[in-house]
Amino acid sequence: MAFWARQISIWYLSVKTSSVANSIQQLRKTHRTWMQLHELSVLSFLCTDNHFLQHGLKTYRSVSLGSRLQSTNSSNGQILSEETNLLSPVNHYQQQAEVKPSSDTKTLYEVWEDTPPSSALEEISEEEAVQIVAEPPLPLGSFTLQDYVDRSETLSRLVLLGVDLSKVEKRPNAGQFLLRLDFEKDIRKRLLFLKDVGVEDNQLGPILTQNPYILAVDMEALETRVAYLKSKKFGKEAVARMVSRAPFLLSFSVERLDNRLGFFQKELGLSVQKTRDLVVSLPRLLTGSLEPIKENWQVCQVELGFRRNEMQHIVSKIPKILTANKRKLIETFDYLHNVMGIPHHILTNFPQVFNSKLLRVKERHMFLTFLGRAQYDPAQPSYISLDKLVSMPDEVFCTEIAKASVKDFEKFLKTL
Repeated sequence: MAFWARQISIWYLSVKTSSVANSIQQLRKTHRTWMQLHELSVLSFLCTDNHFLQHGLKTYRSVSLGSRLQSTNSSNGQILSEETNLLSPVNHYQQQAEVKPSSDTKTLYEVWEDTPPSSALEEISEEEAVQIVAEPPLPLGSFTLQDYVDRSETLSRLVLLGVDLSKVEKRPNAGQFLLRLDFEKDIRKRLLFLKDVGVEDNQLGPILTQNPYILAVDMEALETRVAYLKSKKFGKEAVARMVSRAPFLLSFSVERLDNRLGFFQKELGLSVQKTRDLVVSLPRLLTGSLEPIKENWQVCQVELGFRRNEMQHIVSKIPKILTANKRKLIETFDYLHNVMGIPHHILTNFPQVFNSKLLRVKERHMFLTFLGRAQYDPAQPSYISLDKLVSMPDEVFCTEIAKASVKDFEKFLKTL
C-alpha cells in the first residue's frame, strides 16, 4: 500500500510541474505573438499600396497557424522554433516599408496642412457674424403661450392688441385654438366687424381675453345676431356697450337671446322699454346663469317682503340686486329694516343702499345714534336720506350730516 501511495504522489508532482511549465510557455508565446502583430500595425502606416495588407493577413494566419501547431506539437513533446515562423515575414515587410510615398499621398498631406481644423473658439469677422441666424426652436410642448409668442405672428399681434394670454390659456383648449389661427385670414375681419359695431380700439383686447372663442364664430352668424339686437330697438351705442361689457353676448344664438329677453318680460313683469334698459345697464344678465336671478327674485319677495311692483322699481334702479350674493343681501336688509327701522317703501325709493358695504352703514349709523342724529323718517326734522348716508365721503359726512369733526368720528370708531 505504501508503494502505491509513493507512486501516485510522484505522478501528481510530475503532472503539476508539467502543467506549470506549459502555462509559462503559453504566456511567452502569446506575448511574442502580440509583439509581432504590433510591428505589423506600425508598418501599415508606412506603406502606400495594398500589398502590405494582403501579406499582413497571410502573416497573421501563419502566426495563428504556427501557434496552433506549436500547441499541438508541444503536447506530443515536439516544440518548434518560434523565430523560424515569425522573423521571416517581419523582415520581409520591413523591406516593403522602405517604399517611398506616392504623389497622391503627398498631395493629401499638403491639403491637410493647408486646412487647419475649425474650432468653436475661432475668431470670425463681423460680416460673417452678421450672417449667422440662430432662431430659437419652437417648443415641442409647453404649459404657457408665452413660449410661442416670439415664433407666432398671430400671438404677437394679439399681445399688441392688449390680449392677456395668461388668462386666455386658462380657458379650455383656448391656447391650441389660437395657435392654429392665421391673423390675416381668421382674425382681422372679425376685428373690423367689432369696430363697425362700435367697439373702441382699447376694448378689443379685453373682449378677446374674456372670449377668445368669438374668433371661431362664423361671420354670417355674427352679423345675424347684431341685426337681431338692432331689430329689438337697441341703438348702435347700446349694442357696442353690451358687446364690450358682455363679450360672450355674440357667442349666443338668436334663439337664446330671444329667450333671455322674454324671461325678463314675463317672469319679472317688465315692459319692453324697461327690459331694454335693464340689459343695457347690466348686459351679463343675458349671458349669465338664470338660477341666481330666479333665486334672488324669490328671496326679495318671500323672505324680505317686497311687493312685485316694488321689486320691479328696485331692479330698474340697481340691476345688480338680481346677481348679488343672497347671504349678504339678507344681512344688509336685516340691519336696515330691523336695526335702523327703515320701512320697505323708503328702501324702495333708495335701493342704492343695497350696493353699499354693510360695515360702512353700521359705522355711520352708530355714530349718528351716539350723537342723537339718527333720523331716517322724511316726515321728521333733521331727516337724513339713505343716499347721503352711504354715498358721501367721510369728511363731507362728518361736517354736513353728523355736524362733527373727522377726528371725533375716528375716535368713536376706535371704541367699537
